[in-house]
Amino acid sequence: MTRRIRLPRPGRPRVRSLRAQLTLANVVLLALGIVAATAVSVLGMRYYLLDQNDTELVRTRDSLGGSELTLRQIDSLSALSFFRDRVDPEWNRDDDEPDSVFAAVDRAGEPIPVLGFAPSRAQRDLADAVGVPDALIRDPEPQDVTVRGRTYRVTATRLADGTGILIAGSTEPLHEGVAKAVRLDLAIGTLLLLVLACLTMMGVRRRMRPLEDMVETSSAIAEGDLTRRVPSSCDTSLEVEQLRLALNSMLQQVESAYRTRERSAAQLRRFVADASHELRTPLAAIRGYLQLYERGMLRDPTERKRAWDRMTTESDRMGRLVDELLVLARLDQRPELRKRNVDVCRLARDAAQDLRVQQPDRPVRVDADGAVLLHADEAGLRQVLGNLVGNVRTHTPADVPVRLGVSRAEDGEVRLWVADEGPGLAPEDAARVFDRFFRAGGGAGSGLGMAIVQGVVRAHGGEVTVDTAPGEGLTVTVTLPSRTEKVTQTD
Repeated sequence: MTRRIRLPRPGRPRVRSLRAQLTLANVVLLALGIVAATAVSVLGMRYYLLDQNDTELVRTRDSLGGSELTLRQIDSLSALSFFRDRVDPEWNRDDDEPDSVFAAVDRAGEPIPVLGFAPSRAQRDLADAVGVPDALIRDPEPQDVTVRGRTYRVTATRLADGTGILIAGSTEPLHEGVAKAVRLDLAIGTLLLLVLACLTMMGVRRRMRPLEDMVETSSAIAEGDLTRRVPSSCDTSLEVEQLRLALNSMLQQVESAYRTRERSAAQLRRFVADASHELRTPLAAIRGYLQLYERGMLRDPTERKRAWDRMTTESDRMGRLVDELLVLARLDQRPELRKRNVDVCRLARDAAQDLRVQQPDRPVRVDADGAVLLHADEAGLRQVLGNLVGNVRTHTPADVPVRLGVSRAEDGEVRLWVADEGPGLAPEDAARVFDRFFRAGGGAGSGLGMAIVQGVVRAHGGEVTVDTAPGEGLTVTVTLPSRTEKVTQTD
């Protein structure tokens, strides 16, 4: 089967898959976490290294400032060892970019020779960058200065003779170390992002498999397979499992509603066809006699009377059929029952008495002594008994015994039965006895009596059953609850 794929229309936002959105969200969140962790670690490392550098500079400054030495004493050989133990041994080398610089300056900030050596280029540049060192000497914390494009942390102190001493340490190695750490973190973070993206794609694909099954099931149902259900998965989340159960329940209801609608439509078509057929017969008879009368073919008074009687009979038959159809239509609309306390035993005795009057030769037995009260619709129950007794009168010989009975069960249910010893029904006929317009063996009657019985009993919330076999008679049992309520019919 070829499936049509709809492309997104121009001007509409492009729909991305949930798998891609979840993967992108996880990658973005991890990237933000890596950036935040890298920023915190870099700032912490930079602060720690700067603090170590500043501590070393302050310790050297305090050692020189607290020694109460003069520049002349430093120039002497006795002070040289003290000085070299606390200052970089290569302090006076002529290097363009030394890592540490030690310079002596006068009160105006001009560099002066130390140990007989003229100030180096780095010392002069440091002195020029600092200027007058008074503010730097008063500041307890080292400051940042830039010397020929390189960043230094510098502090200053004064000797006993007023000579200013500048002590500077380059922060370039620190920055290079921080840069290497950042590059390493970014490389590792990128690798982690790639690994996370792959794992997320695989995990989401596995977790989204039940949703793909739901899509396949929905597509199959849309193509007409109403029996499809979403299969269960051994590895799924609680929310997806709840969605699967809810979707299967909804599909079950949809299938049931669809089957019910089809069955109702088929029943309606059959009902209309049967009703048309039943009404067509008396109408055809009446129309035929009217045509005979119109053409003057009914000249004999006896023939005219016979024609009149036939038309009256067919009219009565058609009227009864219409009345029964109206009763069924009202039952289908689930009308409100006019309930009151009814003595079911009295109704059974009345029905038996009516049958004795109509067929005096038929043996009738009534097992309905005393009174059995039921909160129900009296007119509906009388119609049920009338139809059941009418079926016995119509479909069994006049000498076949009939038994009517009423009893109350322990749970409060009331059972009403009508049994005869007639020819009974075949199993296939018994299965259709409640169908509308069904007549076993094409017998007399409209075929609506048992359908009305079933409709009235269901309106009371009860049920009606048939027990029969060929040659063993027919027993119809009506079971009614002790407190009948309005029931919503589903078929």
